Amino acid sequence: MAGKTKILVVNGPNLNMLGMREPETYGALTLDAIEAKCRAQCDRHGFEMSWMQSNSEAVLIDTIQKGCGQYDWIIVNGAGLTHTSVALRDALALFPGQVVEVHLSNIHARETFRHTSLITAIAKGAIIGFGAASYIAAITAIAETQEEA
Repeated sequence: MAGKTKILVVNGPNLNMLGMREPETYGALTLDAIEAKCRAQCDRHGFEMSWMQSNSEAVLIDTIQKGCGQYDWIIVNGAGLTHTSVALRDALALFPGQVVEVHLSNIHARETFRHTSLITAIAKGAIIGFGAASYIAAITAIAETQEEA
């Protein structure tokens, strides 16, 4: 895809409750505040960014499918679906661009059922455990990857 790099950020279930949901685990920032930080970072790199969140697995999958051929990268926080949704993983696997998996918390330092990600194996990389900075690090990694190419 020629021109400006286009990134789709996909956020899964319950992330709309950030700021009030377990701030000791997920931090005090709202998803809107994280989006604003990501937009500022994308502006610094000259990237275009689309942002979405849904509690519906079907909406997430439809969004990813519609993004095929429209975006160069997907940054995905599948939230709880990371560990359970083969359908979400398969939608991401069919995306012709690159995928970066992010998580606010370190999923490997939490409950055993969270240790397995169905997304990691099809992603270019995964950034976990740095709160909102996980998203910023993903955008920075995209910029640095493109500089190396």
